[in-house]
Amino acid sequence: MRRLQKEVPEMKLEDAKPKAGSKKRKTRKGRGISAGQGASCGFGMRGQKSRSGSGTRPGFEGGQMPLYRRVPKLKHFTLVNQKVYTVINVKGLADLAANTDVNMASLIEAGIVTSDDGPLKILGDGEVSNALNVKAAAFTKSAKEKIEAAGGSCEVV
Repeated sequence: MRRLQKEVPEMKLEDAKPKAGSKKRKTRKGRGISAGQGASCGFGMRGQKSRSGSGTRPGFEGGQMPLYRRVPKLKHFTLVNQKVYTVINVKGLADLAANTDVNMASLIEAGIVTSDDGPLKILGDGEVSNALNVKAAAFTKSAKEKIEAAGGSCEVV
């Protein structure tokens, strides 16, 4: 069943008003006892927090050594979204036959890599003599040079 909708009148900028009760007047402190906040204005009789001006600075703990001075200032913060790679050195690829396509699946199949811990990254430790077609997510500069010097190719996937 279709409901009949009421026709909404067009709204104008001058019709925009705050909701009833949302705007409240500021309390006028120190204007006599009938105002409800006369004399000490709700701040009590004496003490640092009753005086004019701001109270204490942010982080002040009454003379106690504050938290920001108690905690050690650490130098090495961990990266929030750090990339985790499955890394393998060039010397791990030296036993493979020439003109082999090297990727994560073929390395797991050959038993060189045991688990897929993320995208494959080739590091440059060791030597390679066979020409290999390596497909990995990242290469170090030295690894890329060694693979290409042996007649292979490096492809970033």
